[in-house]
Amino acid sequence: MTIKGKAYIAGAYEHPTRKAPDKSVAQLHAECAKGAIEDAGLVKDDVDGYFCAGDAPGMGGISMANYMGLKLRHIDSTDTGGSSYLVHVGHACEAIASGKCNVALITLAGRPRSEGSSGTQVRSRGTGVPEEPFEIPYGPVTVNLYAMAAMRHMYQYGTTAEQLAWVKVAASHHAQHNPNAMLREVVTVKDVLESPMVADPLHRLDCCVVSDGGGALIVVRPEIAKKLKRPLVKIIGTAEAPKHTMGGKLDLTYSGAAWSGPRAFEEAGVKQSDVKYASIYDSFTITVVMQIEDLGFCKKGEGGKFVADGNLIAGSGKFPFNTDGGGLCNNHPANRGGMTKVIEAVRQLRGEAHPAVQVKNCDIALAHGTGGSLGHRHGSATVIMERE
Repeated sequence: MTIKGKAYIAGAYEHPTRKAPDKSVAQLHAECAKGAIEDAGLVKDDVDGYFCAGDAPGMGGISMANYMGLKLRHIDSTDTGGSSYLVHVGHACEAIASGKCNVALITLAGRPRSEGSSGTQVRSRGTGVPEEPFEIPYGPVTVNLYAMAAMRHMYQYGTTAEQLAWVKVAASHHAQHNPNAMLREVVTVKDVLESPMVADPLHRLDCCVVSDGGGALIVVRPEIAKKLKRPLVKIIGTAEAPKHTMGGKLDLTYSGAAWSGPRAFEEAGVKQSDVKYASIYDSFTITVVMQIEDLGFCKKGEGGKFVADGNLIAGSGKFPFNTDGGGLCNNHPANRGGMTKVIEAVRQLRGEAHPAVQVKNCDIALAHGTGGSLGHRHGSATVIMERE
């Protein structure tokens, strides 16, 4: 089933908090939902489809539907980590196109900052996960798993720490204009390289922030979108793909975007050169470099050169990305930054980004998310949108 033009994003909301010790995760979900519904110009009872992931408490979608008093015809709790919310956009399009629902709500919320998460704890999904008995004895932590990918990319393609640092520099140039961003100070390549080494070759400033917060989206059928008093953001291409260890045949230099990207572009019927703005998942600087390559914006191994010298900075660079500051500077709620990637892409298409970073004539935007780790297994999802 092609979803091109079958659904529109009518509402988008990003929670302004970055630390919420006085709120529950369920409350954050509900506040994000309320914000997105109001942004769309709808009411809660219009929602008949709900999509959430593993960050939702209790029984996920069932618990949150009960908490928010939603009357639903369709529910989806697919969890692929940080890429879940882009997967949900695609699944919402499919559900709307097949008549399962008319108005789909997608929410994300979390409190990792208040709960003391730092990305340096051993990654464990709990008992019953088949691969964990083989991995936990080695103490895998998030930053080490990404550092392995970075080190291999450097070895194989000559990527440098200075090139990675430019990703953070660009994000900081954008975050200075975002009053809600956790890190608003503009940094230099030198600042990044002189920040403490966390896991060689990644420095502290190569790593994303850890924040509380969340976000929500409203996806609707075309007839509804065209009756609302909001700019029309049409979903024209979506795709998802897992990447795993494949019995030990693991290449650390590419991500699942190598599969989801081409399929999304094919469905959308556009080329990389048509994309005016891109939201790229940025858990670490290396994440951005690898995904830009895998999405086809440059050849494999040339990502370091592509992101260097300010090429990602809106207004001066050729490839503006993450104009809200991204996960590297703005926020990374629930250790899952995919939702905010879609939200900022919607802002750009609507012309609602900060004037200092608004991309001129932004008619086609891409959002891409990764969930899991580049160092072993993860999910990838790509969404391409068009301003109508």
